[in-house]
Amino acid sequence: MPAMVGDIMQLLCSVSEERKMKAAFKQSGKGALVTGAVAFVGGLVGGPPGLALGGAVGGLLGAWMTSGQFKPIPQIIMELPPAEQQKLFNEASAIIRPCSSSCWPCW
Repeated sequence: MPAMVGDIMQLLCSVSEERKMKAAFKQSGKGALVTGAVAFVGGLVGGPPGLALGGAVGGLLGAWMTSGQFKPIPQIIMELPPAEQQKLFNEASAIIRPCSSSCWPCW
């Protein structure tokens, strides 16, 4: 039985509500903005070679600015409080549990 996409998306959303994941998304945006800005300036100053060099320098600068501010998802899940871990377990079990004849929709 394939799991319903909406259920899986809901599960992932409940995991992403953790503040640390929001911070990781914010830091990714910051790194991308720095990379793009430096690449843009490099392109204006040096044309295509400047764009390539600006992208490389901007990528390194963005990585340096955001280093140490990311955590892998498994680590975030393991650091959840016990009550949140139980909630996540219950939601995952509801998605993975075999379908009974009374549920809808049964695939």
